[in-house]
Formats: sequence, C-alpha cells, structure tokens
Amino acid sequence: QVQLVESGGGLVQAGGSLRLSCKIRGIILSVFTGNAMDWYRQVPGKQRELVATLETGGGTNYVDSVKGRFVISKDNTRRSLYLDMNDLKPEDSARYYCKHRFYRDVWGQGTQVIVSS
Repeated sequence: QVQLVESGGGLVQAGGSLRLSCKIRGIILSVFTGNAMDWYRQVPGKQRELVATLETGGGTNYVDSVKGRFVISKDNTRRSLYLDMNDLKPEDSARYYCKHRFYRDVWGQGTQVIVSS
C-alpha cells in the first residue's frame, strides 16, 4: 500500500525558508520515475491549488506567485519529492500536499506552513 508522507512544515517569519519533503513509501523505482509529481497547497475553506510540477524529463512548472522563490526536486534513491521554499510570504501559509500522478486518489496528511509577518 502506497503512502505519501509530507514533512518539514512549520512556523516561519516572512522572508524565511523551508524545505518540504514527501517520502513515498511502498513504491518501486520504475513507477516513481515514470510519472510526474506535484506539490499542492490548501487553505481551509478554499480550493486546493497546484503550486509546482516536476515532469518525468526533469522539466518544472510553477504557479506564478511562487516563481523564482520555490524549487521542486526529487531523489530517486530515497523515493522522495522536495519543495524548497525561499523568501516566504504570509500568503504562502497553507497546508502543503504532494502528489504522485500514478496514484491519483492517494493523498497524505500534508504538512502545515505558517508564515508570519
């Protein structure tokens, strides 16, 4: 059974940085590398927002609001997805979730990011 386990969130002042991690347990390498992966974020009562995408070929896409500040990456050996967040702003506050596109219906518990001004 595949599990997505997010970690690394916390409370940080505006302008600070955090690295979010997503460990995907129970996945084999060929599946891990064979599909795009994403980071989403959600504020209670609001729609979930796609923040960053890592394509299978290494290409990346970001929502305009985080371009130049966030970097999505992965480690195949560790079966992990990362989101490096820099120059954080209060509007980045949300619960962040990772997604492996092979497992469309599988979500983790997310990790909370709170940016204070």
